[in-house]
Amino acid sequence: MSKILTKGRIALSVIFSVLIIDQIIKIWIKTHMFWHESIRVTDWFYIYFTENNGMAFGMEIFGKLFLTSFRIVAVAFIGWFLYKFVKHGMKTGFIVCISLILTGALGNIIDSVFYGVIFNESTHAQIASFMPEEGGYAPLFYGKVVDMFYFPIIETDWPQWMPFVGGDHFIFFSPIFNFADAAISCGIIALLLFYSKYLNDAYHAVTKKS
Repeated sequence: MSKILTKGRIALSVIFSVLIIDQIIKIWIKTHMFWHESIRVTDWFYIYFTENNGMAFGMEIFGKLFLTSFRIVAVAFIGWFLYKFVKHGMKTGFIVCISLILTGALGNIIDSVFYGVIFNESTHAQIASFMPEEGGYAPLFYGKVVDMFYFPIIETDWPQWMPFVGGDHFIFFSPIFNFADAAISCGIIALLLFYSKYLNDAYHAVTKKS
C-alpha cells in the first residue's frame, strides 16, 4: 500500500483533485449565474457570484498583467520546492500543505490567463457562455478570477454611541472567495500550526542538497 501511495502520488492527487473541483465550481457559477446574483444557503452562507482582478479574497493591488505574471512565477517557484520536498522524502502532511498552496495559486492562474478568452462578459442581464462565437471579454492573461463563497457570519449596525463607527453597517468576514483561495488558506494555516519549525529545516535541507 505504501508503494502505491507514494509522497509524489499523494501530491499529484491533491493537486488534480483540488484543481478539478475548483474549476468545476467556477465554470458552473460562470455559466449559470448572473454577475452579483446571490443564492442563500443559510443566514450566514451565500453563493454570491462576483469577479475580481486582483489577489486572493478580492484584493486589488498593482496591475493585472503584473499580478498574473507574479502568480505564474510563484507557482513555478513553489512547484520546484514541492518537487524537491517529495524527492527528499519530507513529511507527508507537509507535502500536502505545499500541494494545497500550489494548487490554489494554479487554480486562480487558470482564471486570469484563460477565462477572458473562453467566456464572454458576465453582467446583471447576461449569463456568460463558454467559447462564444463573438469571442471572449478580454485578451489572454487579462481574465477575471471567479469568486462565490460568502460568509457574513455576523451582520449588524454599530451602536450609535460608539465613536467613529457609530451607526455604520458591520459585517464580520465580508471577503468573497473561491475554492482555490480556501486551499491556499488551509495550506498556509496548517503549515503555521503544525510545520512552522519543520518548514525552516525542510527549506535548508533542500537548498543545501541542491
